[in-house]
Amino acid sequence: QVQLVESGGGSVEPGGSLRLSCTTSGATICMGWFREVPGKPREGVAAIGTDSGRTYYADFVKGRFTISQDSAKNTVYLQMDSLKPEDTDKYYCAADRDMRRLCRTHLPTNAVQAWGGGTLVRVSS
Repeated sequence: QVQLVESGGGSVEPGGSLRLSCTTSGATICMGWFREVPGKPREGVAAIGTDSGRTYYADFVKGRFTISQDSAKNTVYLQMDSLKPEDTDKYYCAADRDMRRLCRTHLPTNAVQAWGGGTLVRVSS
């Protein structure tokens, strides 16, 4: 069983930056970040293959967000720059333990085998 713990959310003005962290308790094939606002489906933001280091991004964050990992710390990061008000969401860390389906261009939600509890990001003036 993989447990995920996020940190790093908060409030920032438009154009600002935040870095989210997710620490895992077990082995994974792929780690990702998703976001959700009430009333809308949870959507993939970014993912990284834990062995390959290959990264995947949703179009709406390309060039602004960067996913990375520190394998020694079992931690995945999401560096969010040039934040916009529409990035306001609850962000969830996600893990694919062994299905090898999360690290795809379209970041499928149904490939997630474990979720973190979420951390809130608010972007406003």
